[in-house]
Amino acid sequence: MIQKPADTEQDIDTLLAERWSGRAYDPDLEVSEEHIVALTEAARWAPSCSGEEPWRYLICNKFTDKAAWDKAFDSLMPGNQTWAQHAPLLILAASVTEFREKDKDNPWVGHDTGAASLSLCLQATSLGLMSHQMGGYDPDKMRAAFNIPDNIRLWSMIAIGHPAPLDSLTEEQMERELKPRQRRPLSEQFFRGKWPAA
Repeated sequence: MIQKPADTEQDIDTLLAERWSGRAYDPDLEVSEEHIVALTEAARWAPSCSGEEPWRYLICNKFTDKAAWDKAFDSLMPGNQTWAQHAPLLILAASVTEFREKDKDNPWVGHDTGAASLSLCLQATSLGLMSHQMGGYDPDKMRAAFNIPDNIRLWSMIAIGHPAPLDSLTEEQMERELKPRQRRPLSEQFFRGKWPAA
């Protein structure tokens, strides 16, 4: 297991700096029910437009429901399957697309579900777990496998588990795992008082 804290321009909270999307999971260590509930509580208390809480999470636990986990795993792209095969939890992040009482589309469900997902991932870090959000999966396979209604928007899959030594990874994955974390400079993404000229 390695630590990869962010190299920030300004000090930030340790929890934020230490969250990263690793790929080396211990296949023999279960995520406890207590920790699963803590992850869901963290997501539940995220902010949302009009308090709608549009997020819905489908938790597939390899240790308690292998059939559901297998269906979720089958939806992953091959590149993700090579490392996610060791993650004990695969979680689908999804959203209800309409407001509850206004009977119209809620345009903020992606933003709100993203906030809830980050809360879940930060809680994982605080528990000594690792999380990795993935866009590399087939939403149609997930929808069909779990009979998910059309009014639910599927966003990402999240692998959760205990970190493991890197020897479970392929050479290419190891290279990506050891590569220093990088972000664009603050000045390219954050603007003060005016939008920059093109």
